[in-house]
Parts: sequence; structure tokens; C-alpha cells
Amino acid sequence: MLIGPVFSREVTTSVRNLRLYLQRAVYVAALFGLVLTAWLILLGSQSVRSLSDLARFGSAVFGLLAPLQMAMAVAFAALLTTAAVAQEKDRRTLDLLLMTRMTNAELVLGKLLASSLSVFVLIIAAVPLLMLLTLLGGVSYGQVFRVVGVTLAAAAVAGSLGSTLALWREKTFQSLAMTALGLVLWVVGGEVLASGRLESEWLGAPAETWAIALSPLRAILAAIQPLRDTNPLFEWCGGAVNLFMLLSIAAAVLLNLWAILRMRVWNPSQELQPRLTDEQAEKLASQAAANPKEKTSKQVWDNPILWREVCTWAYGKKIVVVKAAYLVIFAICAVALVAMLDPETSSGSRYAASLPVMAKPLLPLMVLGLVLVNALAVTSLTNERDLRALDLLLVTDLSPKEIIYGKLLGTFYNSKEMILLPLALSGILWFTGELSTENIVFLTLAFLVMNCFVAMLGVHCGMTYAVSQTAVGVSLSTVLFLLLGIGVCMRMMMAFQNSFTYQLQAFIAFMVCGGAGMFYALGIRNPSRAIALASGVTPFATYIVITNYFQQSFGAAFLITVVTYVFITAAMLVPAVYEFDVATGRTTGQD
Repeated sequence: MLIGPVFSREVTTSVRNLRLYLQRAVYVAALFGLVLTAWLILLGSQSVRSLSDLARFGSAVFGLLAPLQMAMAVAFAALLTTAAVAQEKDRRTLDLLLMTRMTNAELVLGKLLASSLSVFVLIIAAVPLLMLLTLLGGVSYGQVFRVVGVTLAAAAVAGSLGSTLALWREKTFQSLAMTALGLVLWVVGGEVLASGRLESEWLGAPAETWAIALSPLRAILAAIQPLRDTNPLFEWCGGAVNLFMLLSIAAAVLLNLWAILRMRVWNPSQELQPRLTDEQAEKLASQAAANPKEKTSKQVWDNPILWREVCTWAYGKKIVVVKAAYLVIFAICAVALVAMLDPETSSGSRYAASLPVMAKPLLPLMVLGLVLVNALAVTSLTNERDLRALDLLLVTDLSPKEIIYGKLLGTFYNSKEMILLPLALSGILWFTGELSTENIVFLTLAFLVMNCFVAMLGVHCGMTYAVSQTAVGVSLSTVLFLLLGIGVCMRMMMAFQNSFTYQLQAFIAFMVCGGAGMFYALGIRNPSRAIALASGVTPFATYIVITNYFQQSFGAAFLITVVTYVFITAAMLVPAVYEFDVATGRTTGQD
């Protein structure tokens, strides 16, 4: 078998685990709950009197579920494969696998399919629910098949990209960051192509059609729509959506072939240096005595943890590549923002109408920045665990404050570009008058608070979970679910802006489940009343923030955001500093 014992081991372990069945049940139940929530909102805002109303509802819900499933599939396929391979490298178990008789194909494909199996299973499990929507009308079987095909193809590319980069790079953060940047560049590149600013036509086909064939976002939005007349250039494959699936499969195959060919070239990445013989040591000592040049030693700060994070290449020298890729995305977003500020394309409304449009280039930078800050924070501790360096730190005279604050400040220093550059674009909006002084202050402070929250979340998960893959998965999953939940909630509320009372009743179930999930992720191992209170309050507070935003009560939205996320940040920070042994699970022997 090509996939070999690696895949068999992972699958056998997963099949025997009850969590695999719970994941499928919870995932489908969550999607079905989202459909019921939309139905409650529809009944509360208008009456359903005809079959055409049901058809419009089915089409609207289908248009909501398909992009959501796509975003989750791509994000988690990349996250799970990257974390799984990175853990093997951090624990040096990949070197042991390389010494066996397994081929490169068995190692690469086995680890890829095993780590992304749960994502593919969830996509297939949601097919019956999507088929039920066809009974309402407005959705055809062909639309469902195209959506599922696009989602599977995009997830395959994301997983292959994460696996390849994790096999290539040595540090976990480099793998996670480069995977996230690659996915964002994939989507942003499609948007640039669809805008027509490069060329309005390519080989006789419009730029928007080419964007559908190359971008996962454009492909899923096109797959939702009924099949239209295809461009003659793409008649051979049945349309641009089908071409996207073919190109995605080809990209996944090429990525895996590259990983298979380079597997033993990349790994092991660092060979053990041979020990010096006695003669070589004496020769070096004599050379040093013959050249008595005083070498100034590096001065370590009072907090050696912070000194290492700031003054050394703690995350590898290739972190420069990560920052360079982020600068490329920043340049693209900045150019798009400047183009939108052109008076000829401006809508003329400074706040209510133009701000959401102006926020489009700013949003990817902020979301990507939050994800990267969280990944940097959690890997700063998981790497120490995997290298057994954390145990050495704990037997020194370093205090918990020095360790925690050193990791947090080091995270902010190494991710300063991800924090400051989005604020720089916000400053451009303020300078051109598209954003008031009051709102720029609100936006800046709220963004800084969110960065503090995601950084502390990463440190908290890195301390709480001893297994690196679990810590990285829980930390990044919490951030992704928070961002996706906000996006879905805003999209549903935008359709019914005059019925916030009915929406609150409809969203209560999701907010309660979200709070329970947040407490399970953050406080189930070390229960805390503060974390329990913060987990229960955060979903309701986020809903109130979104409501105030739509009502243009920006001051209230800012105040609630700051109070809520400062409280939950403190709820994680205080135990980490003052109950360090309990927070890390050392007193209870938790794994």
C-alpha cells in the first residue's frame, strides 16, 4: 500500500475513539441548528405564505452553509496536517520513521490522509443535510454536488500545502505561519484577478471567470449559483467551477510529489555534529592562546526569557520569510485601499456606506494578524515542551512572572509587523477622512485588546495541554471559531436588521453552546470560576457588540469589547502567574 502503516495506525486509533463519532454528530447538529436559527429569524421578521418563500429561504441558507463549510474545511485541513507533521518533527519521531523500511510515499501520504481524514469525513457527513435543503426548493442536486466537490478539492490543496511546508520547515511556527500566509495569498490573489486591474480578459475569457477557476472563494460562490452558460473556453471541462476542481487536484498531486521527492533531503534537517578528538581540542586551545583577542560576551537581561525571544533567532532565521510574505499581503491590501479611495470610485458616504467597503482590504490583515499572533504564542511554549527545555526552566530560579511575561512580550515583539501594519492602514482611512478620530481610537484600542487576548490564549493553551498538536489545535480552533462565528452572525443579522429582538431569541442556543465549548477548551482541565464566567458571557457580549455596530453605536460596541476581552485575558493570566503549577498541570500529573 502507498499509504502504509502510518495511515493504518492513525485510522485504527481514530476508529476506536468515541471522539470521532461525536465530531460528526456535533458538526451536523451545529449546521442543522444554524438552519433552524435562520428559520426562526425568518418567521420572526416576515410571514411564509407560499412555496416561493420556502425556495428563497432554502437558497439563502444554502448560500450561508456552503461558504462556512468551505472556510472550516480549508482552515482545519491545513491546521491538522501542519500540526500533526510538526509534532512528529519536534519530538524527533519522524527521524525514527525514516530509519524504517517505509518509503517516502508511505510516510507523506499516510500522514496527510490520516491527519485530514476527519475533515473529509465531516464534509461527507454534511451531504445529507445539504440534500434536505433541496426539498425546500431553490437548490438543485447539481449545486450540492458542485459545492461538495469544490470543498473537497480546496481542503485537499490546503492539507497538502500544510503537510509539505511542515515537512520542509523545522520550526512549528514557521510551518503554521507559511501555511496561513499561503492560503491568504491564494484568496487575495483571486480577488485581485477578479477585480480586473491586471487584465479584463485572458485568452478571451473574463477575469472574473478565471478567478472562479483559481480562487476557492470565487469557486464556492459560483458553485452556489445555478449553472449558467459557460464560456466557450471552458466547455471541455463543463465550466470554471469544474476547472477549479481539476486544477486543485493537480496542485495537490504536485505538492505531494514534491514532498515525496524531497522527504529525505529535508529530514533530518540537522545532522549531529561530530565530537572533537583530544588532538583537535588541544589544537583549538593552542590557537586560542596564540590569539588572545578578548571577545565581548553577550549581556543577558534580567529576564533571560525575554532576552532569548528578542535578541536571538528563537523561531529560526526563516521567520524573515514569514514577515516578507506578510509584507506582500500588506502591499496588496494597501494598493487596493488606495484604489478604493479614488474619488471616481468613492461612494461619497463617509461612515455608514463606505466604511464596510473600505474595510475589505483591512479585514484580511487584521484576521491574519490575530491568527499569526496566536500561533506564535502557543508554539513559544509547545516548542519548549517538545525539546524538554520547559522542565529545565522550571527548576531554575526564574519566577512564573518572568516566564509568562517574557513569552508574551516576546510574542508581541516578534509579531510587531502583524500588529502595527493593519493600524497603519487604519491611519490612512483616518487621514483621508473616511474614519473619524473617535472611531480610529476605538478601532486601535479594540485591535490591541484582541491581540492581547489571542496571545494570552496561546500561552494558556501551551501551558494547559502537554501534547503540542492538541495545544496548537485548541488554541487556533478557538480563534477560528470565534472569527467564523462573528462572520456568520453578522451575515445573518445583515439580512434582518430590523428584527434584533427575534434574532436574540434565535441565537440563544448557539450562544449557550458557544460558551460551553469555550469553557471546555479553556477551563475543563483546570476549572476556574473566572474562566467559566468569561466563557458564558463572551458569546452574549459579542452578540451585543455586533448589534451596536449595526446600530452605529460604536462607543458602546468598543466599551463592551474591551471590558469582555480584558476580563477573559485576565482570567487566563492571573492563574498562569500566581498559580503556575496548577495552570501547567504539574500538581495533578495531567497529560
